[in-house]
Amino acid sequence: MNTNRREFLQKSSKLAAAWTVAAVGITACSDAQTTESDSTNQGLKILILGGTSFLGPHQIKAALDRGHQISTFTRGKTKPTVHQDLFSKVESLVGDRENDLKALEGRDWDVVIDNSGRKVEWTQKTAELLKDRVGQYVYISSTGVYYPYLTENITEAQSLVLEVPDALEGEEQKLEYGYGVMKANSELVAKAVFGEERTLVVRPTYMVGPADKTNRFIHWPIRLSQGGKTLVPGKTGDPVQYVDVRDVADWMIRLIEAKTAGVFNAVGPSKTQDMYNFVEKASAAFDVETELIQIDDYDFLKENKIPYLIPWILPEGNNWGSARVNNQQAVASGLTFRPLTATLRDTHEWWFSDSVSQEQRDKVMKDANGVLMREAEVLAAWEAKQNKG
Repeated sequence: MNTNRREFLQKSSKLAAAWTVAAVGITACSDAQTTESDSTNQGLKILILGGTSFLGPHQIKAALDRGHQISTFTRGKTKPTVHQDLFSKVESLVGDRENDLKALEGRDWDVVIDNSGRKVEWTQKTAELLKDRVGQYVYISSTGVYYPYLTENITEAQSLVLEVPDALEGEEQKLEYGYGVMKANSELVAKAVFGEERTLVVRPTYMVGPADKTNRFIHWPIRLSQGGKTLVPGKTGDPVQYVDVRDVADWMIRLIEAKTAGVFNAVGPSKTQDMYNFVEKASAAFDVETELIQIDDYDFLKENKIPYLIPWILPEGNNWGSARVNNQQAVASGLTFRPLTATLRDTHEWWFSDSVSQEQRDKVMKDANGVLMREAEVLAAWEAKQNKG
């Protein structure tokens, strides 16, 4: 779920307040408009709002490889941890989406990609500023717009929650709703300003791969490279969904070239997959012996503080359908998926490269509360429970 739902919840609690905009219908997947890419689409001038963190560097590589020009607009604080050499070929504009858009004034681009939309107001201001000088607005949303996930086969046409409900129990629930509400209303703002025919909305599920600073997926490249007894949470049939960030980036640039409009769920894998199958396939990335031990007792997992281990999330309550999102429209438009083993190996290589500081690695690998450090203890408790049973 792009723009990191959990990071948002931790750092941006103020965004939970509801934001109401004019009622503009969410573009259904069947309404997506696409024209074939041709040579006239090459050499586009693309502005990326953000661009230095996770998705951005991969978009930049994909775009430069296909002959496009890139400008980024950032606060100048985040340094990329992949494709650093490419940034010498990128125009870097500095400002702040909160209160300083001067660097964007009086400039023209073919496309703007909004990677850093964390407030509806930000999208409103940049869209209004650029609407007469940019051909297309691309908003990076999230499958978080479908929260609460109460159904299966969630398509782009599903009605979205646009206000945080008043009757909620606790601040955490308000924050869970707040992220989706913010993203949904930001989508509406982009469409209201640019028009549906000039707006492309991409809703990724959990993006994984090199440069992911959220540390939400890195457990698996680390753990599976070590081998041995490995904890697999969840019941047989618990679905998981994820997508390699590079597959999203490559596909997005092709959509832009084709002047595609509409809404797309950027969700993988290509076929339905449960958690055990995910770990089984992922373990093939490393030449070590691994014994998978499935813990299918939800109560035990909750008692041992493992309500999620991305891409697995405990499929209960409002999260029941979080990994039941339909990706048919995206696949039909050209989204493809590299082998899971490649994602694991490449992410592992990046994690242990000079691009990642030892301090960042230690935060994960020496975290006393993390599953990596507690796994042996949890597995011992599970074995004891099984023996008693």
